[in-house]
Parts: sequence; structure tokens; C-alpha cells
Amino acid sequence: MKLWVGNIAPDVTDDDLRALLDKYGPVKVEAVERVPGDGSRPAAILDFAATSEQMSQITQRLNGMYWKGRSLTVQAMTR
Repeated sequence: MKLWVGNIAPDVTDDDLRALLDKYGPVKVEAVERVPGDGSRPAAILDFAATSEQMSQITQRLNGMYWKGRSLTVQAMTR
């Protein structure tokens, strides 16, 4: 499954994103894809194996979370 994480701080690394998911969701991030944009609200797509229930819990925990100076926008991707 894929999780879209938006409004991340520009200096956040892939390892930072993996550590965030490790802390709030017991899943292993298999891939991190940075979403191209103008740089004002960087985003990434995280790919990992999770059940629908786990994905829902992770999304609820992270969406709106203030992390590294920014409020995250998090959405589960169904496709």
C-alpha cells in the first residue's frame, strides 16, 4: 500500500520518514518516492505492506501531526 505524506520539511530525509513510520506504525517502508513540485510543500509517497486497518490507523495518527516544524497532510493511496 502507499501513503502520501505532504507538507514535509525540505530537509527531511528518507531515513527520517522511515523512522516516523517505525514510531507510529509497525510497518517497514519498502520505498520512498519524492513528489516533484515547487518546493514550498514537499511531499513523498511511502510504499509498504500493511492491512487496510493498519493503513487507516497510521493515516489517522499522522494526518495533521506537527512534525519538524510543519503540519503533515497524510492520505492513503488506493491506486
